[in-house]
Amino acid sequence: ECLLRMRRLLKELEVRLGPDTAELDMRFGIHSGGVTAGVLRGDKARFQLFGDTMNTASRMESTGKPGKIQISKDTADSLTESGKSAWFVPREDMVSAK
Repeated sequence: ECLLRMRRLLKELEVRLGPDTAELDMRFGIHSGGVTAGVLRGDKARFQLFGDTMNTASRMESTGKPGKIQISKDTADSLTESGKSAWFVPREDMVSAK
């Protein structure tokens, strides 16, 4: 359902922003685990998440395919344990996110 909503949003953006944005796409990386959170101060204070979990999620995103949501094995295992294995489809190829 999330992927379908993402695709609808991209179509809406194409209509709003013009035909030059037809190539616009998104990709997401999701990893499960602990994080450290804090507020960074500066010109504009902002909330930020830190840690290995965030780094892994970033790598999942950067190695993902456009138009797809890529999840780590830890996230897939958590979903499976929660009875939500129907929420994802395992990839045929393996990705090394280092």
